[in-house]
Amino acid sequence: MSTGISYVYAVSRSGTLSDVTSGGVPGLDGGALRTVSADGLEALVSSVPEEAFGTEGMQAQMEDLKRLEEIARGHHAVVEAAYGATTVLPLRLATVYLSDARVAAMLDERRAEFDELLSWLEGHVELGVKVYADPHRPADAQPPKTESPAAPASPGRAYLQRRKAQRSHQQDAYRIAGGLAAEVPGRVAAVARARVVHRPQQGELASSPGENIANDAYLVPAARVEEFRRTLDTLADGLSGVRIEITGPWAPYSFATPPAVAQGGAR
Repeated sequence: MSTGISYVYAVSRSGTLSDVTSGGVPGLDGGALRTVSADGLEALVSSVPEEAFGTEGMQAQMEDLKRLEEIARGHHAVVEAAYGATTVLPLRLATVYLSDARVAAMLDERRAEFDELLSWLEGHVELGVKVYADPHRPADAQPPKTESPAAPASPGRAYLQRRKAQRSHQQDAYRIAGGLAAEVPGRVAAVARARVVHRPQQGELASSPGENIANDAYLVPAARVEEFRRTLDTLADGLSGVRIEITGPWAPYSFATPPAVAQGGAR
């Protein structure tokens, strides 16, 4: 019998997640995974301590970046294991209910919505496309010319010329990156089924060099992932100070509609 409260990772159709619960994949903090079923659906669940994952406890954990990263990694590992076995709807981080009975009631209440989403996502994966302006990368441009090629510029004048060239290169990088980001949706329109625009990553979330200009997710048929990649692989070739990054395939986090549960508060 489960103890604590119920942490929900993902939703799928009944009978599809048994390999995950029996495959040795741990839930958060090593908790055992189980399924809660209702009306043709099942949720992947593990027990977590109420004092840690109730409203106050969860708020404290969210303020601890190291702990938050542990929770996110554990949540993602479970969802990816489920996604490897079947079509799933990943739920938001820290979706918790007071009991398995409350989870079952949620499944029953949202059965029509979840069933429609599962049908829509069947055979599809999520790919991420990030566009970066990275003006600090070595520029392809030639060194700035002096006004008089025959006479070297003074040290002060040479410095000002270098600064001007750097500013120009930075402006070009951001302009080109913006144009590239605007071009991507049209390039993949024939391959992608849907697109979600996320906020560009900044601060500690921005692990790659340069500034993230665009951070989009695309829903792509699993059979066309390589076609999607080929469409964009060379898009930034020859563009100085600009990069494009394609990530995935992932479970369709950006295209699943989770239950209306406040993060960090159990129902």
